[in-house]
Amino acid sequence: MPPSLQPVLDRIAAEVQALPGRGRPADYIPALASADPLRFGMAVAELDGTVYGVGDWQHPFSTQSITKVFTLALDLSLEGELLWEHVGREPSGNPFNSLVQLEYEHGIPRNPFINAGALVVTDRLHALTGDAAGTLRDFLRAESGNQDLTFDENVAASETAHGDRNAALAHFMASYGNIANPVPALLEQYFRQCSVEASCADLALAAGFLARHGIRADGSTLLSRSQAKQVNAVMLTCGTYDAAGDFAYRVGLPGKSGVGGGIIAVVPGRCTLCVWSPGLDQRGNSVAGVAALDRFTTLTGMSVF
Repeated sequence: MPPSLQPVLDRIAAEVQALPGRGRPADYIPALASADPLRFGMAVAELDGTVYGVGDWQHPFSTQSITKVFTLALDLSLEGELLWEHVGREPSGNPFNSLVQLEYEHGIPRNPFINAGALVVTDRLHALTGDAAGTLRDFLRAESGNQDLTFDENVAASETAHGDRNAALAHFMASYGNIANPVPALLEQYFRQCSVEASCADLALAAGFLARHGIRADGSTLLSRSQAKQVNAVMLTCGTYDAAGDFAYRVGLPGKSGVGGGIIAVVPGRCTLCVWSPGLDQRGNSVAGVAALDRFTTLTGMSVF
């Protein structure tokens, strides 16, 4: 990384503070509704694990759908191409919790990052490991170096109490034979997975294998170079719900957002980033987070395009 990176992050943080509208926290999950939309953190991790940060970059937040990237990678590492018989790789163009496409497509979700697709991935990882959420937690701890990283039980309980749409998605796919585990067991795993708390620093480090073409922090191989390319490609086309085209246009990097206000992004061969600000736009993406990543790629020239 160039030595000028920290001033770039400081400049971005100052510009973000001046944004006139910062969005609203997710309120359909009550445990997230009280988050302060004015908080902001950003971290960048080099390939060797060096991390730069600004603002609340070390403050843990609810990762939510960001975890879908890691469960996808873990499942791919175990079963490879077989996964793609159960979930597609195409943008959805519909809200992340939509039931409509599933009926048209006979219970095969459009991609791994909408809720239906993520449920399939978690289901398959759970069938392979016996504990999908625990496997995810252990992986994040190892890659981030933070052994205290864990689940927020209050968030998991809140999602469980308000998870009727996810339950409907899971039961619908089960009726097509695309869910292996009992639906209640799957939902418990999925809600725990989404309740992981981590900081921008943790997530930037944990996603480093995607910038290192599949190589973990300890030098071992999680994914082949081709598989890492696949994950990055699906992040670029599907990672920010039904705003993926706009995100690619503005930011120009593979990215994955979560309704907790976080977004991870990858510059293959260079670095990984994570931004966090809880105020969301109407599509569920962090307003300040997208703006910060837009400025980062503009100021540094780091983009896949």
